[in-house]
Amino acid sequence: MSTVLPGAPALQLRVPTDEDALAWHRAFDDPEVMKFFGGMPEEISLYEELTARQRRFDAELGYCLWTVLGEDGEVAGFAGAQPWPRDFGPVGEIEIGWRLARSAWGRGYATTAARLTLERLRAAGVERVVAVIDVANERSIAVARRLGMERAETFPTARPGQEAVCYRLTLTDRAEA
Repeated sequence: MSTVLPGAPALQLRVPTDEDALAWHRAFDDPEVMKFFGGMPEEISLYEELTARQRRFDAELGYCLWTVLGEDGEVAGFAGAQPWPRDFGPVGEIEIGWRLARSAWGRGYATTAARLTLERLRAAGVERVVAVIDVANERSIAVARRLGMERAETFPTARPGQEAVCYRLTLTDRAEA
């Protein structure tokens, strides 16, 4: 599905394929991209498992972390949502997130992909989302703010010395609920 947002980059979000595991691995094989995720690129096996899990989420829930295809049709990263996977932080919530290759930074892709994600989540009946962001990740915090998300709690993560801030957004109109 291409974006229909006025003035936004023409992106596509698709359910990740087996081949996207390698594309994600290549896109994120950069210490700057991984700075807030431990700093080191992950093994290909992690992306193979992650793309398989996202296909399952899409089939079962109607949403997942989708592959983002840039204006050139190439894999730019991922964006979407999934159940919060940790035993700390916003347990039981739906997390919206994005990660892009450095070549896709500064082009409006993260905000556009996140807005497309919110449209799809509303259509799937999701009532609210959270974004859990490293407190030092100014770019992702700016995306959360552009989405209209409100800052909530801050908590330590599983990484020593790392803190994350949780942003929240209600997707349903209270009159609808």
